[in-house]
Amino acid sequence: MSVIINIESSGSGCSVALSVDGNVEYSKIERTPMRQSTDLAPFAAGAMEELARHEWKADAVAVSTGPGSYTGLRIGMSLAKGLAFSLDVPLIGVETLKLLAVKAMFRRMDFTGDEIIVPMVDARRMEVYTAAYDSALNALMPPQALIVRPDSFDTLPSDRKIVILGDGAMKTKEVLKLPNAEWMDGVLPLATDMPALAEKAFREDDFLDVAYGVPTYIKDYEAVHGENPLAHLLHGVQLHK
Repeated sequence: MSVIINIESSGSGCSVALSVDGNVEYSKIERTPMRQSTDLAPFAAGAMEELARHEWKADAVAVSTGPGSYTGLRIGMSLAKGLAFSLDVPLIGVETLKLLAVKAMFRRMDFTGDEIIVPMVDARRMEVYTAAYDSALNALMPPQALIVRPDSFDTLPSDRKIVILGDGAMKTKEVLKLPNAEWMDGVLPLATDMPALAEKAFREDDFLDVAYGVPTYIKDYEAVHGENPLAHLLHGVQLHK
């Protein structure tokens, strides 16, 4: 029996799920944006209480590694590392784009297996974090930050259906000129969708370093600096040494 604590904080919301042999036995979800710092730890505490109630022992902690919200990813990774260290169990990293692709496959029962799945995480304006996967999660386009243009996905096979999803998908609908594409609404990353990938990593001993593992940001953080609040006081004032 494998017991895994799953933590997802890459999106605007956050969630925690406790899975046993791939089945979710406990979950907490907060869809309100920017609540990772206040809600993730109590959700994880609830998972720990569930472990104690059933007298289960955790075998691993899994965390979504991004790309996504810089702050959310840092909070989730810090919590996951702390839990893995204190419980003395391995740390599993689950790629957010693959998580979205798996969720799409589980959600659609009419997939033939020939579809190309294109998850998109919003990165502001017309930029997204994206990749393209086949049904075996082989990357036909590697994870990347992409400013979406009409020809952005022209390198993908033109004779296969392309399924586009994620919180960055809808804004691309009027831009991409893909006659064989369809857009799937409402596919967001949740901890309850992580067990399939977490279980696979656990079986294959595919773990992150608890001390040095980091999220997948794809591109460097860019801080936005506002106007100096003291600027109006200094305007026209000459400073002398």
